[in-house]
Amino acid sequence: TKSYIDLLVKKYPNGPMSEHLHSMNPGQRLDFKGPIPKYPWEANKHEHIALIAGGTGITPMYQLARAIFKNPEDKTKVTLVYGNLTEQDILLKKEFEELENTYPQRFRAFYVLDHPPEGWQHGSGYITKDLLKTVLPEPKETNFKAFVCGPAPMYKAISGVKKSPSDQGELGGILKELGYSKEQVYKF
Repeated sequence: TKSYIDLLVKKYPNGPMSEHLHSMNPGQRLDFKGPIPKYPWEANKHEHIALIAGGTGITPMYQLARAIFKNPEDKTKVTLVYGNLTEQDILLKKEFEELENTYPQRFRAFYVLDHPPEGWQHGSGYITKDLLKTVLPEPKETNFKAFVCGPAPMYKAISGVKKSPSDQGELGGILKELGYSKEQVYKF
């Protein structure tokens, strides 16, 4: 919306930017740059997409999911695989549960925790090859795109590292091992 911005800022202990934002008072000024377009989305550009995120890497994934489900013409199927340390670290869980309940045939979410609580019904540890093989379509599905965003070790394990904002780098990690092509993966 013009002249309006929503921020979701996770406060990290000793995190210079999050600490600064959380210490601000109403009425204080903060300058922003953007928007900075990354991946040009069009309705039905892909039949099925996967959003593979870790921690605060959920941000562009939520933006993409919101754009898809806000548009009644867009019929894209979305699979979210989201890893965190603890259940309390899961950002936007309520919003994703609402998408699952509203679009059960088109949106599925899978959560993985490093430190799951007792009785946790989802995955534990890291996002694994077995999990992705189970929840993603076959690599030969040509109209599929996987989006990856998270900390550097996650990129290395899932998709290979991104070289720069303008260079996706080579495809590596689990997605390459599963047979996906470089064209089927986008690293935020």
